[in-house]
Parts: sequence; C-alpha cells; structure tokens
Amino acid sequence: MMTKPVTPHPTPSSGATSGAGVHRPAAPPRSPSLPSSPRPRRRRGWLERLFAPRPVKAGESFGAPGQGPSLTISFVTVLALLLLWIAITSSGMIKPLFLPGPRAIIEKFMQVMTEGFAGSTLLQHTLASLYRVFGAFALACVTAIPVGILMGVSRVARGVFDPPIEFYRPLPPLAYLPLVIIWFGIGEFSKVFLIYLAIFAPLAIAARAGVRSVSMEQIHAAYSMGASPRQIVMHVIVKSALPEIFTGMRIGIGVGWTTLVAAEMVAASSGLGFMVLNAAEFLASDIVIMGIIVIGFFAFGFDLIMRYLERVLVPWKGKV
Repeated sequence: MMTKPVTPHPTPSSGATSGAGVHRPAAPPRSPSLPSSPRPRRRRGWLERLFAPRPVKAGESFGAPGQGPSLTISFVTVLALLLLWIAITSSGMIKPLFLPGPRAIIEKFMQVMTEGFAGSTLLQHTLASLYRVFGAFALACVTAIPVGILMGVSRVARGVFDPPIEFYRPLPPLAYLPLVIIWFGIGEFSKVFLIYLAIFAPLAIAARAGVRSVSMEQIHAAYSMGASPRQIVMHVIVKSALPEIFTGMRIGIGVGWTTLVAAEMVAASSGLGFMVLNAAEFLASDIVIMGIIVIGFFAFGFDLIMRYLERVLVPWKGKV
C-alpha cells in the first residue's frame, strides 16, 4: 500500500505567503549590531574648570546663588595683581618714587624691622596700633551690643539712644576730632575714644537690626512653652540677632582701622598710621605702601577670624 508524501508547510523565514496567495521573499538575516563606541568627552581647560559651578549639597535641588568655594579664584586674583605690579614697575612705566616694586618693599620691610623708622621699629608701631584699635573694639562690643539689643526690645531705649547715634554716625571722625582733643587732650585716651566712637555706631545699629529681624513666630512659640520675658531675650532674640551682630563687628573693625590714621595724626610718636603719615611727608612711598600692606594684613586676618567664629557660633545662618 502506497502512502502519499506529506509536503511541509512553508515557514515565514523561507518565503511564507502573505495575504491572498502572494509570495514574498524572505528578509535577509540581520547582522548583529556592533555597540556604538562612546564619543570622547571634551576635556575642559583649567579656566573653565575654575569658574565651573560646584555640585549642590545634599538635600538641595539647585543650590543657593554664589554657593561654593572661592579660595582658588581669590588666589589667582592676588597672583594676577602681583604679576601686574611686577610688570608695571619693571617696565619703567611708573617711576619708583610713585610706585616702588615688590623687591623694594621687602627690602624696606626688613630695614624697618631691624633699624626702625621715626624712632620705633615696625613691631613697636604695630603693637601701638593694635592696642588702640582692639582696645576700642573691645570697649565698643561691651557697650554697643547691649545698647543695640536694648534699642530693639524697648521703645524707651530706642527713643533715648537713636537720635544721638543717628546724628553722629554719618559724620567723619575728622569732623569731631578737634572736639575730642579739646575735651580729653592729646593723650592716649583721646585716640582710643575716637576709634571707639567710630566703631560704636555701626555695631549698635547692627545689633538693633538683628533684634528687629527676629520672627514673631519664634517669640510666640517660646511664650506658649512657658518662657519668661528674660528667657525670650536671652535665648530667642539674642541668638537670632547674632548673624547681624557679627556683621556689625566686621564692619566696625574696618571703620576702626580707617579711623586709626586720623587718631594718630595728633601728637602720636608711634603707630602704623603715624608711620604712614610721617613717611608721606618725606615722599617715602615704599614705607607708605609697606604700612598699608601691614594694616591690610591685620584687618584681613581679623576678618577671617570673625568669619570662622560666625560659622562656629551661628551654624544656622542662611538655613532657616
């Protein structure tokens, strides 16, 4: 008995029919696609990396404006200014009488350190100025901060202290320097008192502004938890005013260094301001620039210390 051979059904891969009896050729097999090699990333230059924005901190979506370290940029700026100074003085564009070079400043610095100038060494001039500025600053902190806080919490104190402070605050120290000399003479106290007056006003106003910036929600929350008025002032108002107080201290010490030159104009025998003024009379521009650099060094160093204390004592600044 003979059997009929079975014809296998065509598969789609071998030319299957599609539609009503229409034969289509089988698609050619696809070759495996090779993985595309990643495009080489362009390497950024050092200037682009320097000014590139820093990654945001954890918990922040976009970061605060100006966030990130700037120490490298500051170092590059100082280096560029120093190189510009060297280039100008080396090329002879400006005579050494008006702008001596860095080498001349260093040589004069060593000379004044050892031999002295105007009867005192550089160390003696520096100690005299530091005593006057920081003595006045400490006295201003002891008096101006409590007065500013009192002006913020009491309308009576604000009415008493606000008119005289706002009256003399815009006046330059040279305006009331003759009156200070008439009252207290030309001794050491008049110099310290003049610097003290210059620091007192901005520090008291900053303390008052810090008290006025305290949110009422914090005060009401403390009252609802049973705090007394004294506890409100000490633990809520004063702590909330600390950022403004630190800002006032930084501004005040800057004003103090500015007033130092005016205070040492009268009957002074030592001090950085006295050294600068005395050197200017003899057209000793190298000593003048050296004194300016020393004053700027101590002022900037104290400002760095105040920034560090602010970060330690007021860690919540800018976060609430």
